[in-house]
Amino acid sequence: MISANLIVFISLFYVALLFGVAWYGDRQAKQGGGAWLRSPITYTLSLSVYCTGWTFYGAVGSAVRNGLEFATIYLGPTLVFIGWWWFIRKVVRIGRNHRITSIADMLSSRFGKSNTVAVVATIAAVIAATPYIALQLQSVTLSFEAIVGGSERLDTTVAFWAATGMAAFTILFGTRSLDENERHYGVVAAIAAEAVIKLIALIAVGLFAIYGISGGLQDVVDNAARALPSLQEISPPRWVTLLFLAGAAIICLPRQFHVTVVENSSERHVATASWLFPCYLFLTSIFVLPIAIAGTSTMPAGSNPDLFVLTLPLSNDNDALAIFAFIGGFSSATSMVIVSTIALSTMVSNHIVAPLSMWFLSQQGTGRSGDVLRVLLNTRRISIGLILTLGFVYFRFTGGSDALASIGLIAFCGVAQFLPSLVAGVTWQGATRSGALAGLIGGFLVWCYTLLLPSFEGTLIMSADAVAHGPFGIEMLKPQGLFGAQDIDPLVHATVWSIGLNTVLLILVSLATRQSILERLQSALFVNAFRSEPAYAMGLVQRSAASEDLFILAQRILGAGTAKTMFDSAAREQGKLTGLPDATPNFISRLEQELAGSVGAASAHAMVNQTSGGGTISLDALMEIADEAARLMATTKALELKSQEAERTAAQLRAANQRLRLLDSQKDEFLSQVSHELRTPMASIRSFAEILESTPELDDASRGRFAGIIQSESVRLTRLLNDILDLKFLEDDAQRIPSHAIDAERSVDKALEVTEGTLADSPARIVQGRRCGQAQVYANSDRLAQVFINLLSNAIQHNASDTPVITVETRKDTNTYFVEISDNGSGVSATDRDRIFEKMVRGEKSRGVGLGLPISRQIVRSFGGDIELIDRDGPGATFRVTLPLHTPDEAP
Repeated sequence: MISANLIVFISLFYVALLFGVAWYGDRQAKQGGGAWLRSPITYTLSLSVYCTGWTFYGAVGSAVRNGLEFATIYLGPTLVFIGWWWFIRKVVRIGRNHRITSIADMLSSRFGKSNTVAVVATIAAVIAATPYIALQLQSVTLSFEAIVGGSERLDTTVAFWAATGMAAFTILFGTRSLDENERHYGVVAAIAAEAVIKLIALIAVGLFAIYGISGGLQDVVDNAARALPSLQEISPPRWVTLLFLAGAAIICLPRQFHVTVVENSSERHVATASWLFPCYLFLTSIFVLPIAIAGTSTMPAGSNPDLFVLTLPLSNDNDALAIFAFIGGFSSATSMVIVSTIALSTMVSNHIVAPLSMWFLSQQGTGRSGDVLRVLLNTRRISIGLILTLGFVYFRFTGGSDALASIGLIAFCGVAQFLPSLVAGVTWQGATRSGALAGLIGGFLVWCYTLLLPSFEGTLIMSADAVAHGPFGIEMLKPQGLFGAQDIDPLVHATVWSIGLNTVLLILVSLATRQSILERLQSALFVNAFRSEPAYAMGLVQRSAASEDLFILAQRILGAGTAKTMFDSAAREQGKLTGLPDATPNFISRLEQELAGSVGAASAHAMVNQTSGGGTISLDALMEIADEAARLMATTKALELKSQEAERTAAQLRAANQRLRLLDSQKDEFLSQVSHELRTPMASIRSFAEILESTPELDDASRGRFAGIIQSESVRLTRLLNDILDLKFLEDDAQRIPSHAIDAERSVDKALEVTEGTLADSPARIVQGRRCGQAQVYANSDRLAQVFINLLSNAIQHNASDTPVITVETRKDTNTYFVEISDNGSGVSATDRDRIFEKMVRGEKSRGVGLGLPISRQIVRSFGGDIELIDRDGPGATFRVTLPLHTPDEAP
């Protein structure tokens, strides 16, 4: 074993180092330097106060006894910081805006600055945290005995001196000023340093367990099932409960709220912590199983698994690593106790002592500068000593029973009672003070009855018989089997009943009660924290008081120097060169905010109201508060509409872009086709002209044939150019086509005559079906005949049937004239159906530039009609031309 004197010396040396870090941090902060003190890294490391001595030692013990259940203690906070970091950011914003000093102050400020809410929360926090502090003292004591080989299981002397040292450190660096917004930079620096030390210590022991004791990582994996058979045991209800409690604890534990919210120097640090803190927890937990497996495999039967972190190095004669592990565990315990006592002493002094002090001093009828300041500072110092004394007494009272081993989870369930009121307070404007009080008191009493008192195993208030069979033998009232809920894990049972009752009471009582005017104001400020400013900036609270009385009040709480600086600054802002500032409603509310940073929101509100004779909220403010929800709903709806409109616009833009891409590709295809079609006749004309020019000896027959080819190709070229110009003309100036009343049937007959003349060498034949006889339309007969000729020519040219047949039918109704031209060919493919009338588009089997159908449609539309490809049973394609009928007395 290692010498006790050596361990004491190393411990004192380590504490002296922490004193040095804290002193240096405070000095740097006062000089305006030390950017590292306000860095997101330091902030994140301070959050590691969550990892206490119970976590440092107990996680390995939990792994041995309950398998992977220990992981829930790390997964809960990880899920909160990754998935709910926005909630933490909102709480931090509220804390900075309202100068919140503790979680009790947070709840008090939200629910109308009610000191009753603050007192209930303070009492609950002290009761839940005191056994937890005792657990830290036990971890220090057991680790000291394990490393030096104490003759007794508990060493009261070690626990006493550990508590004394922690109290001295906390008083020296945690109560140097009253304004919590000046922050304890020295303490945070020391906590951050301890976070690094305990992490490195745990990693060092883990690596030693893997490579120094076991045969490497593969050996650890191979021995896992044999060494820890409980790894396969998973209880879903208990796992869910542990995840919930661990997640709630990361914000509801007084120490966690203090480092997360009160000590936060920049809201942006939350974003860094949302990923960096889970990484820290992962590194802390990753070596728990290797240490547990190595300890179970090598340590003697009956060894305490909670101390494997220490006993593994000791049993393998690695004293240096054992001392380092002891310092890591000592860091875990001391950091938790220091921050917890700072947070709890702040709550006790602000919400219990401050109101009593002001009442007592007011009864004396006299007061002097700084008297309340001195009372509260001394109260905090005394509270720190008393809280640690309570922890020490609890430690002695339990005698180190097994009940203390599970007190960490019991404390988690106790502080989780703050969660319903906290979540409702920042998300639901309808939550009331009465609802919060009912929920807190109901949930806390059920927690005490179902979990805390049974943990004493009949040694406090409730007898063992009452715990086992219920008070007066009433089985339905058994603490761990309420109303017949038997065979349920005690922690799950207590959590469901306490949190469930807490939440139900909060909701039902809030719905049944009405908020005070101040509650309405605070609820609007808290729920809309990202849109609202504190009350003094909004100018809603209307109060009046004598500036001299307010100055005296400020002096008594803040001290003469701080009060004078604040009042001089306010006077200059009002344009006054000398004297006190005017006691405007804004200034009074601003003073209340400043005092809240020292004594809490509820006490500051009571003190200022006592001096100013109370306060009211203007009618305009009430109307603004009443309309806040409506404005938020309207804004949300408007944003949703804007979002939907933006989505529709984006879809339209995507469709237009796709259309432009298609048109661009069609343009390229058209130019390619046109250039090809133009080059072909031009090449023929040029070639045969060169032959005629260079070969004068050609006979007359050859010259005549070549000249005929040149002429036909010239006609073809002219026709192509005319089609292009025709389409352009029709698109730009279709209304200028000369039109008059004509018989459309004569245009059909003309087209049939022209087309019949081209069928001499073709197997195709044209069949006339039903004809309507006469149809007066307003059009141009030549242009209309051109349309029918084009449709008939297409039907002949693209009809690949062995016996091609083209059918022409006409009919009319009251207002419309119809011409249908059908063929029995292969028809139009599905790909071409939607785009065959587009210019620069050809069918898959067609040749040429594909201008006939676009020109025909443009001509018909200029006459008020249209062309469409209609669906019809059977092979081939059917094109329908429709034109409005014209009566002689009808204007064109």
